[in-house]
Amino acid sequence: QLRFVESGGGLVQPGGSLRISCAASQNIENLDIGWYHQAPGKQPDMVARISTGGRSTYYVDSVKGRFAISRDNTKRTVELQMNQLQPEDTGVYYCNRQPVPFRSWGQGTQVTVSS
Repeated sequence: QLRFVESGGGLVQPGGSLRISCAASQNIENLDIGWYHQAPGKQPDMVARISTGGRSTYYVDSVKGRFAISRDNTKRTVELQMNQLQPEDTGVYYCNRQPVPFRSWGQGTQVTVSS
């Protein structure tokens, strides 16, 4: 069963940057992958998506121009570079399949933006 392990979160001040990573337990080269943001008390929402080969990306308006998603299929990893972080970016970040996520989610990585 394919599993994702997210890492790299932490506490950062507003305007700061973080790079979070997702490692897959199996080959993901045939899957579109998304990063999902779960704000406190809410369901996860996709904020960035990358196509199988990495040539196509999509961002929701709230992160466009600030976040950048990338992948390395040889390493089975997907990363999210987050710049100009804002308090509303606080939450747990997960990676999962797009457009329909697998039922099983990783543990996520906590990102807290606060002064």
